[in-house]
Amino acid sequence: MHWEKRGWPAFKVLSLLSGPRTLRQVNSHHSAFLRELCLSWKDTLAISQPAPPHPHYIDKAPQTSPISGLVPPNCPPGICPTMADDQEKDLQKFLKNVDEITTLIQELNSDDPVIQQKAVHQTEKRLMLMEEAQEEDECRTTLNKTMISPPQAANADELKPEAFLASVEKDAKERAKRRRENKVLADALKEQGNKAFAKGDYETAILHYNEGLDKMKDMKVLYTNRAQAYIKLGDYQKALVDCDWALKCDEKCTKAYFHMGKAHLALKNYSMSRQCYQKISEINSKLQTQVKEYLHQVDLQEKADFQEKEAHELLDLGKNTAVTTKNLLETLSKPDQTPLFYAGGMEILTDVMKDCTEQTLFRTHNGFSIISDNEVIRRCLSIAEKDMIEETVCVTVLKLWQAVCSENEENQRLLVLHPNIVRLLPSLLTSKVMAIQQQSLALLLQVTQTEHGRSLVISHLDMTRCRLLPGLLAEFLFGYTGSCKTTHSQVSMDFCRLLEALLSFLDFSDKKASTAIGLLTDLALEERFQVWFQANLPDALFAFTGVLKRDPMVTNSSALCRCIAIMGNLSAEPATRRHMLACDEFRDACLGLLARCKDDMDLYREVTYTLLGLMMNLCLQVPFVSEVWAVELSRRCLSLLNSQDGGILTRAAGVLSRTLSSSQKIIKEAVRAGVVKKMIKFLKTGGQTASHYAIKILAVCTNSYCEAREEVIRLDKKFSVLLKLLTSEDEILMGNAALCLGNCMEVPNVASSLLKTDVVQVLLKLAGGDSRETAVQLNAGIALGKLCTAEPRAPPCHSNFPFLPRVMGLMFPAGFCLEGDGSEAWHL
Repeated sequence: MHWEKRGWPAFKVLSLLSGPRTLRQVNSHHSAFLRELCLSWKDTLAISQPAPPHPHYIDKAPQTSPISGLVPPNCPPGICPTMADDQEKDLQKFLKNVDEITTLIQELNSDDPVIQQKAVHQTEKRLMLMEEAQEEDECRTTLNKTMISPPQAANADELKPEAFLASVEKDAKERAKRRRENKVLADALKEQGNKAFAKGDYETAILHYNEGLDKMKDMKVLYTNRAQAYIKLGDYQKALVDCDWALKCDEKCTKAYFHMGKAHLALKNYSMSRQCYQKISEINSKLQTQVKEYLHQVDLQEKADFQEKEAHELLDLGKNTAVTTKNLLETLSKPDQTPLFYAGGMEILTDVMKDCTEQTLFRTHNGFSIISDNEVIRRCLSIAEKDMIEETVCVTVLKLWQAVCSENEENQRLLVLHPNIVRLLPSLLTSKVMAIQQQSLALLLQVTQTEHGRSLVISHLDMTRCRLLPGLLAEFLFGYTGSCKTTHSQVSMDFCRLLEALLSFLDFSDKKASTAIGLLTDLALEERFQVWFQANLPDALFAFTGVLKRDPMVTNSSALCRCIAIMGNLSAEPATRRHMLACDEFRDACLGLLARCKDDMDLYREVTYTLLGLMMNLCLQVPFVSEVWAVELSRRCLSLLNSQDGGILTRAAGVLSRTLSSSQKIIKEAVRAGVVKKMIKFLKTGGQTASHYAIKILAVCTNSYCEAREEVIRLDKKFSVLLKLLTSEDEILMGNAALCLGNCMEVPNVASSLLKTDVVQVLLKLAGGDSRETAVQLNAGIALGKLCTAEPRAPPCHSNFPFLPRVMGLMFPAGFCLEGDGSEAWHL
């Protein structure tokens, strides 16, 4: 039964090499090589033959091609689909044999005798079956006995297993080398295809991807990129086939599922599209937000499709308003009429828009294009100085759009996606005509009532082709970096125009200001707005600086507060915070508004409170860009400590806890202004947040000035406040209380007053590791060292840690201030 007596081809030799008679003679190196050889042959045949069907193709799709009767892509010339199917079956059989042989090799090398013996029996059985199959093949074969050339005697060395394995190993290395060379060529062709795709030349892109697939038939990115190009050309069936092949290369290819879902959506296979998108979130949970948006798009299109069918049925039945809608749109499509002709038609059409049927017919009969692409109407909308007739046309158009888009998300989507419409909105919002301003704001507010609507507005302000999305999504969607057709400066300009238009409503004292800033607040919550803001900080800061320079007496207080809160939330991002503090004009505008509000604190209480929150976030940026600014801000906050409002007091203390350490001069001013007394009162009566700020201020003051230490001792004679903080469960309070207590130990005769308390035991626990924070342990150790140095009658210190006073005093004489609750940015 030895293979060297049979002269079998290499494929059967590989199978026989799995037999017990030979395998037991092959060392572990050969065994490992056999496994690699199996994988190499499996990979080679998978490339040369049509790829196996994807085992997890969702919704029970066909196992070959999703399209009945379609020849699989890259099928070799001259091979019909039936032959390709036969090759597919042969390939599947071969791959199954390779997997079984690999398993037998592993089991024969097992340390478990039972498993090894079982594998030996299975191998013997397999060899017997192969012999029978060989004999049957020989019986069925008619041989031509004509002797053309006598058989050559086989070289004895070539029949040895070691020689055969060396030959096969050489062949495998050559195949691997050719594969690497083909990979380089395929990558280059892929980049050429991507460049053509970015230019909109999808046919050329497909040709490059085809050439790349000729080099590497299992390169999934070529399939997904070609599928995307087919989608752009509207050839959704071919896109589905390419996505299926990509999944055969990698069953977890999210891009394949994305493009497959998009193609199914275009073909109105809504259930299949949903399953594709859901599969993405199963594979990569980080893409759940995007998947949610895709599923929402499927729902919207399915709903719109249903609405269109229903509307056309009613139109066919002759419903009055349905027929009127169609007739009015046909009338309005007449070119070169007078502005009043179009205004009158649009007014009637607005009155007809009563329910979903009429709105749907407006959409399906190209209503948006008929209105916005009309030269007369467009001129009325875009001209800067409008007469009465042009104003009437503008107001009528805006009212019509509101009626058409009311509670109809598909119409809202088409409105925002229309390039002529979205570019007009910022200019209409800033129109000098009050009615145009009001109707523009009402329309924009209507569209942005939903999260999807807000996302649409932000995404399509000249951003449809400019990739400002986060890197993960951009890479997921495109797989390459291409040039944008829309420049970054154009995107910045449109966003700044929208921002300035909304901020201009602060001039109004009525609810229009609150409505506009409320809309801006909703937009600012969108991630893409924040990405844009950070990328365009100079222009955006200029607009926001103008807000801070406003006189609160003539500005809508509620809207002003919400606008400052937007700045505060944006300043939570470190990069934004750095740019804000680096802008001299912005910093000074903050101080100026704080000074103006101080003139009438009762009237401007909310503005002051919100502004202090912004200041607290800005003060997280250490070191300060300007010490002069920090000192001036500290002085203004010191004056606010006289307020009777608890919220103002807490935030003023929060700002002080971050600015005092910037200058020894301001610390001295604060101590002389009575800040110690006020902070002791905070600790006695305030909440946890106020206590965080108060104890840090005391730690900073006592760390610098003896007057502050003496004031603490005078106001808290038995250290009841500080000792209470030491036993709290709040690490911030404990650490700063220990620092403050250690500072007070430097005052003569203070340590002796603590001998009858349990302060030594408390400090020992904190220094010994009861606290999780290293700074708390060090501060407790320093305080303990100072106590033992100042009062020799504290034997527990020397008995337990005789080295502590000397070491801690030398290493950490000053201690560490711990940040309180405000170490994280405030979201206002």
